[in-house]
Amino acid sequence: MKLKLLFSLIALLFISVSATYASFPVQRTTTNNVTVVEESHEELSSPAVAASGKSQLIALLLCFFVGGLGIHRFYLGYTWQGVVQLLTLGGCGIWALIDLIRIITGDLEPKNGSYSSTL
Repeated sequence: MKLKLLFSLIALLFISVSATYASFPVQRTTTNNVTVVEESHEELSSPAVAASGKSQLIALLLCFFVGGLGIHRFYLGYTWQGVVQLLTLGGCGIWALIDLIRIITGDLEPKNGSYSSTL
């Protein structure tokens, strides 16, 4: 029963973390009735996600309270490292402790830049 619950929670985590991105060509008609097709290979995301930054305090609290599950790694954008940390329970707590120190010192930053608000 416990194993079934564990697998259900892991499946729920994978479903909630995974995201799909749509990429499609944009067709525009100019004043000369010429159709121009532009293709963009950038990932699309909502404006709220693009505008929101990552807080060092939130990452620190996530690492402190649920560091063994690697939730702070998901928050910072390191999905694969979060999955590995989840499966190994934070490297038996050692990896989570190292991440806690790295977040406090500012060495562990978000994947796509720096923190919008620091300690």
